Amino acid sequence: MNSETGALLKFVLSVLFFPLFFQEAFINFAWAASDPFWIMAAKRTFILLPVLAMILGCWATIACLLTVVIRQKRQQFLTSLIITWWDLGKSIVMFWGGIIKFALTFAVAILEFVKITLLALWSLVQEILFTPFRLLKGMSQNVLSSPVPWLAVFMTIFWCLVEATIFTYVMTPLVLDVFSNITGEQLQLNVVRVPLFTFLFFIVLGSYAVLSNLIDSVKQKNFHSIIGIGAVEAVVLFVEVLFLYREFVDSLVPWFAQYSESFELGIFGTLAISCFVWFGIRSLTWFLFASHGTPTILHLIQGKGVIVFRQGEAPRSRLLSVAPEFVNRIKDETEWMQAKGEEVLVALMLPPLQVVAAALNFCTLLLNSNHLFELPFKSMSAVTDTKTLLGNSVKKKQSSVPLQHQPTAPVQTEQPKEYDNVQI
Repeated sequence: MNSETGALLKFVLSVLFFPLFFQEAFINFAWAASDPFWIMAAKRTFILLPVLAMILGCWATIACLLTVVIRQKRQQFLTSLIITWWDLGKSIVMFWGGIIKFALTFAVAILEFVKITLLALWSLVQEILFTPFRLLKGMSQNVLSSPVPWLAVFMTIFWCLVEATIFTYVMTPLVLDVFSNITGEQLQLNVVRVPLFTFLFFIVLGSYAVLSNLIDSVKQKNFHSIIGIGAVEAVVLFVEVLFLYREFVDSLVPWFAQYSESFELGIFGTLAISCFVWFGIRSLTWFLFASHGTPTILHLIQGKGVIVFRQGEAPRSRLLSVAPEFVNRIKDETEWMQAKGEEVLVALMLPPLQVVAAALNFCTLLLNSNHLFELPFKSMSAVTDTKTLLGNSVKKKQSSVPLQHQPTAPVQTEQPKEYDNVQI
């Protein structure tokens, strides 16, 4: 009799604790500690989480079956238990498919990222290559459309640099001789040329300034100013002809002597040719660009701003700007990378969450006879936060409890009052 009771008790315990017969072997197989690295990684990735969920489901199923006898809606509860196992099976299959989907999505994202990187590098190279041309285009648009005669200013300064350069090379031997005689030492060319070039540049620019003031005085018919500035202009003419243009003409004398016999150019001829050269150069440059460039330069030097020679506001444009197509492409690619990153993250997180949610549904089914999660998850929005889950669980629990009939208050009926038998 005792042996039969012991055998029955052993059978009951083996039924109640049947997961003990295989859970250790399943966990060891899924953990794969003694297997090679690639096999171990594959087992832990594909098998470990489903095995743990199935073991948890088995223990929860045993606890649920033990509580069937004390539950009210047993048939509905058992149906929910079977559906929970069905959800767990679907979640495991979706977990395996989700891993494959994540691998494909990740590979596509990597390829697209490499393509975007290459296109971005190519676009950056194009931007670097075409930036000088875009800079020149912007400068030309600003110069041509500006009400300020910047082109005349640039040409005036450039011509002053040209004249200063030419006269620097012409005057360098004379200046070297003069300074050598004064100091008694032979100076180096570079020591003389730099200050001489600076000095001649301001001399040439100053001659245009004097000419501009003389023209303004003539336009205003200010005779006192015309006489004064005319005297200054005569001094400027004398200095430039005597020291600059005379040296320039003297350098051309060997060329004249080459084509004529016994060629002699006297002092008056040299000065006359120098004056004609000065007048021709000043006239050509003045009517071409200096008439507009010199007043603007003078106003900039005097701090009076610039002179606007025509009405209307010029369109504003940046000299150095990035092409709008490049910026729009960067924005589009950034938005695509953000969306693709979220897609890859969802593909990574959603499959294991399916299995975890299916395993947790066994626990909530045991506690309140309801599922906490609605499976399968179609997006991350289906995985709500904790407060929402707790609120939904409480609502489901309240809706599953049958309404009890509350006792109604007894209706009081008025009894007839007998006043005849009352003694006072």
